[in-house]
Amino acid sequence: MEWVWEIPINPTTISVGYVAPGDVIKAKRQEGQTVEEIFSAKLSRFPRFESLLQSVPAISPSVTSFVCRMHGRVAGPNWLIGGEAAAMVDPMTANGVTAALRHASEASRLIIESRQRDRIPYLAAAMYSRRVLDLARFFNRGIERVIYESPIRNHIGVLKAGDVYTVPAWSLNSVYSHLRPRGVFTTLLFGCLLNISRTGEYLFYRFCKWLQPSSEVAG
Repeated sequence: MEWVWEIPINPTTISVGYVAPGDVIKAKRQEGQTVEEIFSAKLSRFPRFESLLQSVPAISPSVTSFVCRMHGRVAGPNWLIGGEAAAMVDPMTANGVTAALRHASEASRLIIESRQRDRIPYLAAAMYSRRVLDLARFFNRGIERVIYESPIRNHIGVLKAGDVYTVPAWSLNSVYSHLRPRGVFTTLLFGCLLNISRTGEYLFYRFCKWLQPSSEVAG
């Protein structure tokens, strides 16, 4: 679960970074490696970066921890937030573009329906916020429990763990497209389906975690 990114910013600037689980970085730091050494070692695996590293005396990488964040309220009397500004969905879920387009569609509809009003109706804004929050929490917690954390992944393997995550995620995306929740009832109904899936996922996670010590001893 580690990767190096390379994103062009403009014709003369490229953003380069390295993502890794906290325990990986912790282990390397306990071995005595500095952040600069860890970063350089990863970049040196790529020829174009290796030559660049040799041409500079030192590098000073910026370090941050990443946490998927969701805001409980993304709509008000005369404002709406959409896309990653409303809910930071983990890029590995591959749901960011879908979510952004979905938020844009819903927000545009609310704005158009409220153009003759002094404010966006409270319930409509509240249900929009609820849908954004529920979906973001579903995708983020799902990929964290099933893929990033080890119990499920170690118990059934990486490929099957991917199915455990993607099948419910894609299925509920399809349900959303057909149900198109807008009002209170359909929003709460869809939220209930998300929570049922999350509960099943959590119970399976706890079960795999409960099995982990015995499997480790047996090995």
